Amino acid sequence: MAAVLAALYEDDDGKVRVVLTKRPDSMPTHGGHIAFPGGSPDPADNGPVDTALREAYEEVGIEPSQVEVLGFLPPIDTVEFPLLVVPVVGRVSTPLGLVPSEREVAKVYTPLLSDLADADRWWSIPWNGWDVWYYDLEGDTLWGATAQMVRLMVGLDE
Repeated sequence: MAAVLAALYEDDDGKVRVVLTKRPDSMPTHGGHIAFPGGSPDPADNGPVDTALREAYEEVGIEPSQVEVLGFLPPIDTVEFPLLVVPVVGRVSTPLGLVPSEREVAKVYTPLLSDLADADRWWSIPWNGWDVWYYDLEGDTLWGATAQMVRLMVGLDE
């Protein structure tokens, strides 16, 4: 099991954004993929919320005290490296002050939630009876389990 933080915050214009990262190509799993901050639990973690908050702090510097947990999305199974991922949704107070980990984060994205909710920006390709969804994110491609979580979060999928 793993947990991720779908961190939502309001920018200076009052628009809601979400924090996503690009994993370095050198990572042993999901290298080069766009993902929410997150990972596997440590023995000291007391459930998925602790894991998601700890990982978000380690990866992008979001202080756990800045996060108001709003709830959970349905757990998602990854395909490439089978793993159940629990998405924790949280509102982050600002200023955000993101500090990406050089080891775990190649790039940070903060797209508008309204852009991610625009169905016309997404496309899909059928694979083994499933629609695999894709989204262009500043020249990189959001897809896979994270794309599925984002689509659930913005109401494009059930």
